[in-house]
Amino acid sequence: MSDFNEASPEVRWYVAHTYSGYENKVKANLEKIIENRGLHHLIKDIRIPVEIAIENEGTENEKEVESKVFPSYVLVKMIMSDESWHIVRNIRGVTGFVGPGSKPVPLTDEEVAAIGIEVRVTELPYSIGDSVKITGGPLAGFVGVVEEISDDKKKIKVMASMFGRETPVELDSDSVELIK
Repeated sequence: MSDFNEASPEVRWYVAHTYSGYENKVKANLEKIIENRGLHHLIKDIRIPVEIAIENEGTENEKEVESKVFPSYVLVKMIMSDESWHIVRNIRGVTGFVGPGSKPVPLTDEEVAAIGIEVRVTELPYSIGDSVKITGGPLAGFVGVVEEISDDKKKIKVMASMFGRETPVELDSDSVELIK
């Protein structure tokens, strides 16, 4: 791998190509490695853009269906360095980065805006200590108290009451609603 410019590390979005159907596995494995090795300073975010469509609309079989906007691709927000390149490239299921040869090319600001992955949240309807209800994901319906809010306001830590225990859960900031 060619050397990256370490003098001016800049956080940018890159696109990793995966085997078909491996997008979620790649994201989960990458998140696990970031957590275990403490690499939050290099790899900031991982996204798989999806769109939700309603199937069988107007019938009793109506349901929401999630489909990937870019099948076989995972978007990674990171500081490109030899270390971060090797970490992402060596995740099982990743075939490479989008770019000529083995040199990844970051998405332009226009591409990021068009995809809609950089949604700015300026004001959250809740703050630390507020009671919230989880509205998305496998924990939907559980209630908890906001413990932490990330600096960029994209992630929050909620102490959720589950099965008689208080359990810390990290969630996207838009997957909870304030209990009034």
